[in-house]
Amino acid sequence: MEFATTIASKFNLRLSQVEAVLTLLAGGATIPFIARYRKDTTGALDEVVIQQIEDEAKALKVFVERKAAIEKSITEQEKMTDALQDKLNNAQTLAELEDIYLPYKPKRKTKAQTARENGLEPLSILLLEQKENDPQTKAAGYINDKVKSAEEALQGARDIIAEQINEDAELRAKMRRLFEETASLKSKVVADKETEGIKFKDYFDYSEPVKKVPSHRALAVLRGFVEGVLRMSIAPDEEPALAAIEEQYVKGNGESSQQVKKACKEAYRRLLQPALETEFRTQLKQSADEEAINVFAENLKQLLLSSPLGSKKVLAIDPGYRTGCKVVCLDEKGELKKNDLIYVHESGKLTGSEYTIRHLVKEFDIEAIAIGDGTAGRETEQFIKKLQLGLPVFLVNEDGASVYSASETAREEFPDHDITVRGAVSIGRRLMDPLAELVKIDPKSIGVGQYQHDVNQFRLKERLDQTVISCVNQVGVNLNTASKHLLSYVSGIGSTLAENIVKYRNETGGFTSREQLLNVPRLGGKAFEQCAGFLRIKGGDNPLDGSGVHPEAYALVRQIAADHQVDLENLVNNEPLIKKITPQKYIGEQFGELTIQDILKELQKPGLDPRSEVQQFEFAGIYKLEDVQVGMVVPGIVTNITRFGAFVDIGVKQDGLVHVSEIAHKYIEDPNEVLKLNDKVTVKVTEVDTVRKRIALSIKQTQEAPARSTDGYRQAGKRPEKRAPDLSSASMSDALNALKKKFGK
Repeated sequence: MEFATTIASKFNLRLSQVEAVLTLLAGGATIPFIARYRKDTTGALDEVVIQQIEDEAKALKVFVERKAAIEKSITEQEKMTDALQDKLNNAQTLAELEDIYLPYKPKRKTKAQTARENGLEPLSILLLEQKENDPQTKAAGYINDKVKSAEEALQGARDIIAEQINEDAELRAKMRRLFEETASLKSKVVADKETEGIKFKDYFDYSEPVKKVPSHRALAVLRGFVEGVLRMSIAPDEEPALAAIEEQYVKGNGESSQQVKKACKEAYRRLLQPALETEFRTQLKQSADEEAINVFAENLKQLLLSSPLGSKKVLAIDPGYRTGCKVVCLDEKGELKKNDLIYVHESGKLTGSEYTIRHLVKEFDIEAIAIGDGTAGRETEQFIKKLQLGLPVFLVNEDGASVYSASETAREEFPDHDITVRGAVSIGRRLMDPLAELVKIDPKSIGVGQYQHDVNQFRLKERLDQTVISCVNQVGVNLNTASKHLLSYVSGIGSTLAENIVKYRNETGGFTSREQLLNVPRLGGKAFEQCAGFLRIKGGDNPLDGSGVHPEAYALVRQIAADHQVDLENLVNNEPLIKKITPQKYIGEQFGELTIQDILKELQKPGLDPRSEVQQFEFAGIYKLEDVQVGMVVPGIVTNITRFGAFVDIGVKQDGLVHVSEIAHKYIEDPNEVLKLNDKVTVKVTEVDTVRKRIALSIKQTQEAPARSTDGYRQAGKRPEKRAPDLSSASMSDALNALKKKFGK
């Protein structure tokens, strides 16, 4: 609660809202549970805001703990004063705390410390007073067995002054503002690394203001720096930086002042600039990481919430050339019923392959066909469609399927089958329920990220786990069919309880009521409170168990049913009756109006899947890069979104890039403003590089441009941002050369 006021002020929230969230989190409530079932308590805060409150509370806790450690250290040194304590109390950021602490921070032996040991501190004080007109003669008086000359004495004095300047908290704050406002990120190629580092060629001679550098360019430069291809620097122009230091420390033009002026330059070049460059490089990395992680998390969310086919009997094919295509048949629950092998790329085996497919479709009453979109995917699709089976055919994104196939999870599920069978099963299940299948795979392997191997791995995992948890609880989980991996992401459960639930389910033959969850070993009242509302039981003893109504509200629903003289079965799904119910009538101490409205909404369509229905999609009749010609207008599917553009699958092995400037006629800063993963779009081919296997596409060139009087940039209320050469002034081919189709794949 100690941080509630600060957090409320920062996010412009009511204090009561923040206090409610912090209290619930401290009591073990999860974010999905708070957002879904405690709206009256929090004032209907959503998951994003609740997560912000939790993150800010953690950051403030770190700040308070660091402040306490600094106070303890200074106090133990017997150097704490009222003025120093006031400075610490008024500090607002960790950087300010560290600046104040710097003079008192234990450090390795410095040049200034050596100079003090050599008795040169009085000389430094004399120079700083800037009244002595002959410092050279004064310095000669400090010559001893360790100080060999007057110049050495003056250098030692300047070292002391330079350290004093560096440890001046007020000056460091001024320098930090100068860096924030005017510093540039610059990079140049390391000598003789031009060929080896050709992928970084757009950064061989690059400069951009730090405050304007987007995450993908920052991460690209940092990657080049780490790989030893680029030299990089972060600094403002030196002249205004030195002027700011001299303004504070140089008092005249005499000989002593000239010595101080030299000390200012030494302080900046040797201490201040390198320290602040390191600080800003760390900040740049952190902000770029967070931006890249946000992009990844948003893409992952859209992918996890992709439209499911639902409970259908599916024939799934993992395509291949030389080794053939692995075929599996799955029942409505995704259980493997049969597997086989066909060859659709060898003319002598086509007849046999056709017979196999027709036989399997008939034997297992297949309702849809799923084909992996990787190698040989389009050709396999072409073969299947020629059979005219009268069934919907779907190309399924198979990124990460090979990772799943070789995983412990897959071996546990299919110990008697090889990785090709497991991969085909995964493709089929992805069509049926993308969320349920994709949770089994490390999100980094799914192929919707950018620089995912360069960013902070702990933070990446934390954020992606949060995203998966949010999606799983938003959709809800069938308690009797969900895998332990899916169950582990349900609010309040985790991996151990998920295993216990599956074991209990197998032993008892399944759940018929939510109450039975309390019989699961180690699943107590708190876990039940957190998870029960997100678990569904279809066809159970209580119709409410198949809905998102929480068990804590069952008594209220029974009261509503009794008041309207119907039983539960006749209340659920009875939209005309439910619309007549007055929520205010049931407001009480336990349930407020927001909760009651949610309950009534859920009763109208219990257990409604928030995901849209899956739709078939037809690519144009192109199958390989050589088929693609500049000027073609073709349909495509958005497969990945970054800050600089969107990747679109047009039916060949290489996804094309629609640069952000080619998405819409109006100015957009982020492709997510107008595009989502899996969107069906029409694109025009603007450039094809068969050597480097790159395709440049445009969406806006397939659309009618707005009239001149309604210029898109003016509509947006801003001028177009000037972008670095790698993304706009260079050709699209060069932009594509600077990028991989999907980083980390």
